[in-house]
Amino acid sequence: MGDHETKLDHENHLLLDQPLLQLPVELLRKNLRSARFEAEKDGSFVKETLRKTATDSFNGLISQADVVKTLDSMIARMRGVKRKLTAFSEEETRLHRHEEARANHLAELYSMFSVDDVKYEAWSRKRLDRLLVDYLLRHGYVDSARELARQRGIELLVDVDTFELMNRIRQCILNGSVQEALAWCTAGDTKKELRKMDSNLEFMLRYQQYIEIVRNRSQTKPDDALAHARKHLFPYRDTYPKEVFHACGLLAMTPEMVDRVDEYRELYSPARWQMLADLFTSTHNSLLSLPPIPLLHIALSSGLSALKTPACHSIHPDSAAAPSHHTSLSLASVCPICSKELNELARNVPHALHSKSHVEPDLLLLPNGRAYGRARLEEYAKQAGLRDDEVKDLRTGDVYKFDQLKKVYIS
Repeated sequence: MGDHETKLDHENHLLLDQPLLQLPVELLRKNLRSARFEAEKDGSFVKETLRKTATDSFNGLISQADVVKTLDSMIARMRGVKRKLTAFSEEETRLHRHEEARANHLAELYSMFSVDDVKYEAWSRKRLDRLLVDYLLRHGYVDSARELARQRGIELLVDVDTFELMNRIRQCILNGSVQEALAWCTAGDTKKELRKMDSNLEFMLRYQQYIEIVRNRSQTKPDDALAHARKHLFPYRDTYPKEVFHACGLLAMTPEMVDRVDEYRELYSPARWQMLADLFTSTHNSLLSLPPIPLLHIALSSGLSALKTPACHSIHPDSAAAPSHHTSLSLASVCPICSKELNELARNVPHALHSKSHVEPDLLLLPNGRAYGRARLEEYAKQAGLRDDEVKDLRTGDVYKFDQLKKVYIS
């Protein structure tokens, strides 16, 4: 069913661990961009204020006291910049510690050359713990993930804080608030990065804001909806014509009329909040180069695919059946994908591609299309108490005459 070699393939192992190194790098880039954005923004303001103050003072347009007051305000602002840059520096140091710990963790793999190595078993358990923490974080179980990481001593190998922020914003969206998500979209240079990705997240959040203003128009000023649309929606009428068209129509419709038109009724549907939460999650993951599904699912799919063969889900109705329980024979060589526990789970994953094939010697083909080695068939028939001219299918329990079997030759 597969290669029996125990040699460790380091490159294939690292394919699953790309996000382990990539996420800290993306966070470092984001941290650097944010620091540069803050420095340039406040630096430009201070330089412009200083130039204007110097010009006005030279021309006698402001008093000496006003000059001192302006300088004090600039100093206070630069102190604020220093505090921000200090926070960015501390975050950079933290991320470098994470990156170093992860690089050392992956470097350990290159000191192992066989899956039978005791050190590889310990390394694999640590990776499994990482995958479980990643799974818990993606499903919102932040406290459980944090505790598991603490108990296993892998805090530097997981990104609890990143997913905690994502889950908090996602939960706010599900609770009917887009303010936190909008703050995330416009923080630092995230807005520019989202624009490079052609992301529609910010527009859809603004669109939902507009829908809520119109829905609660009795509690808002008459011009609020129109002002919001002019500022946040109309500039994108060429990019999102359908949404802008519906926004205009929604302004002219009463709540009673909305229920009569499917296109507008959907705008008031509670399902929109779930759609926005999913959109935020996918955008967040794309921005940080994270896989869209948990790493545990990727690892499980790869493992199932590596073991799966076309025979695991054949056209025979009983192909997924478990070995017969009418006998006490333990069939250690039964394919794990054909077991009850994994058969249905592996149904939609692709078949394995094996460069080598390992089959039993002296194969015999049964009338039901299954093939087994002669020695194993004879041993099974003996333990099952069959006659000398009879054999029994190891999996289905069907009994056949020996002369019904055909010799199989591998070409």
